Amino acid sequence: MQIPGQVDPVPVARDVTPRADGRIDLMGLPRLRIAELLAEAGLDTKAAKLRSRQLFHWIYHRGVSDFETMTDIAKAMRPWLAERFVIARPEVVEAQVSEDGTRKWLLRTADGHDFEMVFIPDETRGTLCVSSQVGCTLNCRFCHTGTMRLVRNLTPGEIVGQVMLARDALGEWPGSAGATPPIERPAFAADATDDDEDEEEGGQYSADGRLLTNIVMMGMGEPLYNFDNVRDALKLVMDGDGLALSKRRITLSTSGVVPMMARAGEEIGVNLAVSLHAVTKPVRDEIVPINRKYGIEELLEACAAYPGASNSRRITFEYVMLDGVNDSDEDARELVRLIKQYKLPAKVNLIPFNPWPGSVYSCSTPERIRRFSEIVFDAGISAPVRTPRGRDIDAACGQLKTSAEKRSRAELDRLAEEKMAALG
Repeated sequence: MQIPGQVDPVPVARDVTPRADGRIDLMGLPRLRIAELLAEAGLDTKAAKLRSRQLFHWIYHRGVSDFETMTDIAKAMRPWLAERFVIARPEVVEAQVSEDGTRKWLLRTADGHDFEMVFIPDETRGTLCVSSQVGCTLNCRFCHTGTMRLVRNLTPGEIVGQVMLARDALGEWPGSAGATPPIERPAFAADATDDDEDEEEGGQYSADGRLLTNIVMMGMGEPLYNFDNVRDALKLVMDGDGLALSKRRITLSTSGVVPMMARAGEEIGVNLAVSLHAVTKPVRDEIVPINRKYGIEELLEACAAYPGASNSRRITFEYVMLDGVNDSDEDARELVRLIKQYKLPAKVNLIPFNPWPGSVYSCSTPERIRRFSEIVFDAGISAPVRTPRGRDIDAACGQLKTSAEKRSRAELDRLAEEKMAALG
């Protein structure tokens, strides 16, 4: 198929979305796919293979998006590439910095959909919270993102693009001229966003001084409802010739899409976090509706069978603390009982509820959270309390909802008030 305005008749495969200018975006594509596209564009097999290796290195290891700066590619070849291909990033609509150093970006896809990502720096690590979908379909009642409609899945390029943008902003590409100067190492108290027992990985900033050391798939969307794209994106992030982030430094969070959990362990192999949030069927049915499809027992059985789970790679249970809903001593003891019944190598992250306009819940008191944590700790299970970060810019856990959606809701509220005033 010829795309109007395209220089040569390059066939467009099903996994490539045509751009308005006819060029093909290489972001999110592995070496073999890049080689296929180069061959389709006219290079012979040997040349396509060579150029794909060079392009992969420049894109994912050096962070370069301009073919003209790829010095080991012949000057005559660079315009040829630029006419047919592009190395894109999601558009940055807005960038915010919290008073505690947390950074949030509002991003936009090429087809005009908005989503968010967050970077959380602390003393021992820098964690990027990555989105997998535009919106969400799960409707967890305590989560602001859950009030958005699901627009579509993010592509591998849009997922990897978040990591690339963060490294752009932090100035962390090796030897890249003109990179943003790295921000100073922040002096914050250690947070509990990730497993803290990974001594093999150092539990600190990487040896080369990188600030971005960890990734959590905990942004907008349910990663296991976009499995193929998340898997393909994370394989690029973990590729030793590219971004080269260890799988021990990546955590995938799910609300409990049980049928996909084993595949996640086998095909991706990263750390698993489960948004549990309740220990009884009535409460979890209410606040995490997917529980009506995949119940607690089925979920915990899938956790027990998760490939790679062990005492050195524990499963993390996320547990938001909701006043009078899931925070009693009895809830804490039942949580301990369930973890021990299923013999799970686990830790529990207790998350103080982050309020948002319109929520029907409030946060448990500090005393109640402390007591809950003590009961779990006394049973021999780690239960740290996560320090809320980025609340002032709506970047904390459960608060992600694009500014466009917020503005739309505000506009609807204003129109409703005007209508009521007119009727009055």
